[in-house]
Amino acid sequence: MRRVVSISLPSWPTDRIRRRLGPDAPPADTPVVTIGRDGRKRVVLAANAPALGLGLRPGVPAAKARALVADLILHDADLQDDALALERLALWALRRYSPLVAPDPPDGLILDVTGAAHRFGGEDALLADMIDRLAAVGVTARAAMAGSWGAAHALARFAADPRLVVASDRSGLAAGALPIRALRLSADLVDTLERLGFETIGDLERQPRAPLALRFGIDLTRRLDQVYGRVNEPIDLVEAPDPIQVRRAFAEPVGAPETLARYTLQLVEGLCAILETKGLGARTLDLRFLRVDNRVEAIRIGTAQPVRDIARLTRLLCDKLETVDPGFGVEVMVLTASLAEPLDWKPGASDLIAAPEADVSALVDTLANRLGERRLYRMTPGESDVPERSVQRIAPTAPATGASWSPAWPRPSRLLARPEPIETVALLPDQPPVSFTWRGTRRRVRRADGPERIFGEWWRRDGELDAVRDYFQLEDTAGERYWVFRRGDGERAATGDLSWFMHGLFG
Repeated sequence: MRRVVSISLPSWPTDRIRRRLGPDAPPADTPVVTIGRDGRKRVVLAANAPALGLGLRPGVPAAKARALVADLILHDADLQDDALALERLALWALRRYSPLVAPDPPDGLILDVTGAAHRFGGEDALLADMIDRLAAVGVTARAAMAGSWGAAHALARFAADPRLVVASDRSGLAAGALPIRALRLSADLVDTLERLGFETIGDLERQPRAPLALRFGIDLTRRLDQVYGRVNEPIDLVEAPDPIQVRRAFAEPVGAPETLARYTLQLVEGLCAILETKGLGARTLDLRFLRVDNRVEAIRIGTAQPVRDIARLTRLLCDKLETVDPGFGVEVMVLTASLAEPLDWKPGASDLIAAPEADVSALVDTLANRLGERRLYRMTPGESDVPERSVQRIAPTAPATGASWSPAWPRPSRLLARPEPIETVALLPDQPPVSFTWRGTRRRVRRADGPERIFGEWWRRDGELDAVRDYFQLEDTAGERYWVFRRGDGERAATGDLSWFMHGLFG
């Protein structure tokens, strides 16, 4: 099923002004609006969150806004610059999230992320990543995912707080409860419909179609069809500047899987020839299929290292052809290297100076494109004595860090995500327990070693200034070995309450 994300940037112009002013920007709770002309009147075009909370919506006359809010800050809008910045933001989303991205002026983006959410850990995680990354650069955003552009656009602006994921088969139902202002209709038409008693999209959907079209025009019924996913809405896709791409147009539409696979191979051969002349290798490839009904299907693959191997790239692309719906046929196929990097020389099997190194990047690419990049990693030692921080995740093909764990005290082969409380019986407070209960099972201790005292890292946060843990290695009567700790040193209450926790298991 198709999955479309709409990103709403309600304070886009004011966010950009705040970033441009830097240290001179007003406090975050100060109401700020941008002003532009609507005919002969000066009106509010955009407002930040404090201004919206005071009722200063887009369309309010500038004189009225200044009269309502005494400490209001007004800036003249630069519509052309805002549009260029929105296009640059779309290019960022193109590189990171999806091969199908378009600006949704004046304050949004639209992305077709069908089949791409698994690369980020799921649909909700994908939206959270978008919102968090925009917030990190001072841009307020709301996002919604639905089965159509119309539904996603409406939900992002009238329901997402700050994100919302709706199943494709329930997108129309969710959007039906929204006000008719969410239909992207003209202000005059919205006013007319509201005066007639229509309040929600669902109210209009329940009316006979012919009278609606006759009285209010075809635009109203078209917007309803777009929200409910009955018609495809073409997207004016953003293109990277000077892309490395090849394309193939067909005299007659094609759609058979074997035909698409054959032309995929030809496109990869042509793209690799271009990459070879530039000394580059592909890191991200986007293959788009332009259908006869103006809908665009796309697949994206990524590689851990720059690659120019025709067979390998073709295999990765063909593995995803089953996710492409050719509809009534594909007119054009376009293959683009969205990310390309210099391709380093490596010694081959006939090299007499050094033996070739084992290359697992092909396996890494296959697994990463099937499971998602975030689910594929390897562990490396971290520079910390605290067990939770002594293990870090890095990319599977990342170079060795050179760090190692200290052999003085062995560490368990399995470290729990969070320490789990246990009940213990000890002969003396400073000695290891003679028995403990974990997950409802009581275990008797046959051997014990410890304690190993680990102090908190006070330079990270104040709560660890006095923190102390005493770790013990325990072996029960069944021969199973555990790693437990007692919180506190037994002398000062500030170091801990002497409670016991299970933190790991030895192999």
